[in-house]
Formats: sequence, C-alpha cells, structure tokens
Amino acid sequence: EQRKMRRTVPRSTLRKIIKKYKPQLRLAANADLLVHLNFLLFLHRLAEEARTNAFENKSKIIKPEHIISAAKVL
Repeated sequence: EQRKMRRTVPRSTLRKIIKKYKPQLRLAANADLLVHLNFLLFLHRLAEEARTNAFENKSKIIKPEHIISAAKVL
C-alpha cells in the first residue's frame, strides 16, 4: 500500500517564492496560493511540452498546434 506524503508549507514561504520568481504576479489577500502555484506549474509543463513538440517537428517556432497537442498530453 502506497501512502501519499502530505507536505505543508507556510503561506509566507509560498508568497516569498512567488515574489522571488514571479515578481509581476499580484495576489489578492484571500487568494489560494496553492491554486496559483498549481496553475504556474501547469503553464511551465505546458511550455516545456510545447517546446519538445516543436523540437521534434524540427521547428524553431512554437506554433499553436504544438501547444494544443501539449495540452492534450497534460
């Protein structure tokens, strides 16, 4: 039986991380930080997958079809 390990992080730590790596991102006081972090991680994975798709198609430009196929994978 595999157990999921749960890790809790103080909100202040998450705010510092966001402020360090995404200073342009403004969060409301009541914002759920984990939702924002999950969304940012999703966008990062989407960008990486789209880049991979473009590379596999020997394209130097990431086109909409690369992003759409990446979104389907994720």
